[in-house]
Amino acid sequence: MTSKVAASAFLSRTNELSNHLQQSCIRILSFCESSSSRIASHIHCPVIKLSLLHNLNLCNNLLSLYLKTDGILNARKLFDEMPHRTVFAWTVMISSYTKTQELASALSLFEEMLASGTVPNEFTFSSVLRSCVGLRELNYGAKVHGSVIKTGFLGNSVIGSSLTDMYSKCGKLEEARELFSSCKNGADTISWTMMISSLVEARKWKEALQFYSEMVEAGVSPDEFTFVKLLGASSFLGLEFGKVIHCNLIVRGVLLNVVLKTSLVDFYSRFAEMEDSVRVLSSSGEQDVFLWTSVVSGFVRNLRAKEAVCTFLQMRGLGLQPNNFTYTAMLSLCSSVQSLDLGKQIHSLAIMAGLEDSTDVGNALLDMYMKCSASEVEEALRVFRAMLSPNVVSWTTLLLGLVDHGFEQDCFEVLIEMVGLGVEPNAVTLSGVLRACSKMKSIRRVLEIHGYLLRRHVDDEIIVGNSLVDAYASSGKVAYAWNVANSMDQRDNITYTSLVTRFNELDNHEMALSVINHMYGDGIRPDQFSLPGFISASANLGALETGKHLHCCSVKSGYSSSVWVSNSLIDMYAKCGSLEDAKKVFEEIATPDVVSWNGLVSGLASNGCISSALSAFEEMRMKGTEPDSVTFLILLSACSNGRLTEMGLEYFNSMEEIHNIKPQVEHYVHLVDILGRAGRLEEATGVLETMPLRPNALIFKTLLRACRYHGNLPLGEDMANKGLALAPSDPAFYILLADLYEESGKPELAQKTQNLMSQKGLSKKLGKSSVEVQGKVHSFFSEDVTTVDKTKGIYAEIEWIKSEIERSGFTYRGNENASYHSAKQAAVFGLVYTSPQAPVHVLKNKILCKDCHDFVSLITRLVDKNITVRDGNQVHVFKNGKCSCKGEETSYVLS
Repeated sequence: MTSKVAASAFLSRTNELSNHLQQSCIRILSFCESSSSRIASHIHCPVIKLSLLHNLNLCNNLLSLYLKTDGILNARKLFDEMPHRTVFAWTVMISSYTKTQELASALSLFEEMLASGTVPNEFTFSSVLRSCVGLRELNYGAKVHGSVIKTGFLGNSVIGSSLTDMYSKCGKLEEARELFSSCKNGADTISWTMMISSLVEARKWKEALQFYSEMVEAGVSPDEFTFVKLLGASSFLGLEFGKVIHCNLIVRGVLLNVVLKTSLVDFYSRFAEMEDSVRVLSSSGEQDVFLWTSVVSGFVRNLRAKEAVCTFLQMRGLGLQPNNFTYTAMLSLCSSVQSLDLGKQIHSLAIMAGLEDSTDVGNALLDMYMKCSASEVEEALRVFRAMLSPNVVSWTTLLLGLVDHGFEQDCFEVLIEMVGLGVEPNAVTLSGVLRACSKMKSIRRVLEIHGYLLRRHVDDEIIVGNSLVDAYASSGKVAYAWNVANSMDQRDNITYTSLVTRFNELDNHEMALSVINHMYGDGIRPDQFSLPGFISASANLGALETGKHLHCCSVKSGYSSSVWVSNSLIDMYAKCGSLEDAKKVFEEIATPDVVSWNGLVSGLASNGCISSALSAFEEMRMKGTEPDSVTFLILLSACSNGRLTEMGLEYFNSMEEIHNIKPQVEHYVHLVDILGRAGRLEEATGVLETMPLRPNALIFKTLLRACRYHGNLPLGEDMANKGLALAPSDPAFYILLADLYEESGKPELAQKTQNLMSQKGLSKKLGKSSVEVQGKVHSFFSEDVTTVDKTKGIYAEIEWIKSEIERSGFTYRGNENASYHSAKQAAVFGLVYTSPQAPVHVLKNKILCKDCHDFVSLITRLVDKNITVRDGNQVHVFKNGKCSCKGEETSYVLS
């Protein structure tokens, strides 16, 4: 009996001790903070030793502490050791997996929970549905929806909001609406706000505002988060919508907390209403670094540099320490206004603030140094190499900067290093690499990158597809470019703008014009970026009628005010000889830029109006537009064609002395041409010998042409030898030298030169001319007089016109060998097949010879019709037997 009493007393004492230990552990856990990193493991040990895992309250508290301090790994170990698990334990574990973005683990644990027979609560379902959203697991979400219905939680507002969010973010907006409508009567502010948020994210901005109206009608009061979402929708709908929302929140007496004030600042800054943004900032209530950063960012977005800097300094003066977003915004400003000095100061402040290790700040610094100066590429590389954790944005910024500064080859090494370190390139990265390929015109590199895209299955991104199209087209692989374009799931204006631009660069202007038909087939209308390409193609084909149609298209589409479209129209009309139309377009430009003025000056000069061209240049300067290097190419060409030697020399000397523009080889070519035409061959030779740049083949060819015109055989031979050393396959050197020998009385040397040209397999460029009739371009090629049937087709028409010229008493000494040159064929075809009132526009691929010039001139004496012939940059406007060039160009060319 005594032993039984003793045993009973011992057990009682043990139970009391166990209960005391359990209560002590629970009490200790309740005092633990989230910063107590090792306390959980210290309590876990006695729990195991004393077999206290059966105490659910203790285990749940210990589980919560693990999740707060040591992370999910140790918490999961404890969870697996627990012999009994409450719905709380299951829910906190699932919630933790969801918060740490281990979404698949969250769903897997939820499956185990269901298998154990534990019934989930509303918080469990909410976490699981958030995991479904993150994984875009619509099917699994629908199963969870079924479980919600079975367990009777459908009417719960938390779960209703989660289900609505899940359906809308998985692309099932109609289902989300239906679900919301079914429990609309019991919906609270959170549910309504969630639905509005879903509509905003789905870009259904007007419907979001409509839901807000319904919310108010239902008597549910919106809160500050509702208004934050509504302001987000208003950013896309317009300023007036946002002002109405602002009025609503004032009328309803909603407290302007810092989150709402930040949203208002951001909204107003998007519409450049920075004064309103500042008023919101200055209003009573709390302020924080994010609010001030939003104001700084607003000034940056609107390129108001002075105000951005002042706000940044004011913020620091108030004791608010700018964060990484503030510094990122300020560095973005430096990039936009290309202020390297300011950027360096911001860099120093970021270092002092201890943000040099911030990846966001590092990316902004990298971008700033790359964009502000080509000489700062080394500094940008130092910033990049100092970054602790460069992300895909860092690598992409580096790569794009290298492309912009001409280090295309280095881009591929960067890409290889990036991939080797496990950083996956995104669409922008790959687009940048393809841009490098375009600049290098390396088809091998394009093919390599294309193969990489196919292996990684990233070729379906439109930005990548567009870059691939551009890379193939710029490399001359037209068929490949079309194949990529046709294989794209979606094409846009950029796709077709790339094609038309590259086809123009390849001188395939007819194909460039055909692109517009494919655009319309895709339901895409030309915009202010693609239209200039089509207009340029028309200009280079001499297709005035097509160009006028495109002009009408630009007016109807509202793009006639675009300076890019206007500049291309000026060029087109000038090249087609319609100078008055070119002037009219120029006069309609509100603020002409240097390209506009260059187009006008060039158009006037090429149409023979040299003095007007030079006057336009002076007007350009008086109106404050600074000339560029292209302007001086145009001026020097005008002086050359107009025999204005001294003025040409004056313009050339003023480039560096007055305008700080270093002459390039092309400028020296024109200078040599100016001196050569004037017979100042010794001075022209002096330019060649003293110029700071290496002469190219064209400059030797230019001086050789002058030697031929002035009969200087020794210098001509020297120029031919030097030119052929640089361009041995250029037949022009042999032709000019042979003509010089012939005209200098050395026919045997002329024949020898021609034989040498034939032995090398070189031949004279075949003459080609085109003319547009009723919107269609017709092409003609020069024919040998001995091989054609003079009684048929266009040849018969040419012979008839010759007889009419003789019958009318006009003198025409035709060169038999030039009887059927392409320019004659095109001019006569246009004369025959255009209406009597319509002018004829001929485009020639070579300089118009004297015979064709005289023939076309005489046609306009026979017939009251204007004929323009463009050969290169010169436009010959024939009217009443006279030409705008006054015969100067053909007398110099002598061909």
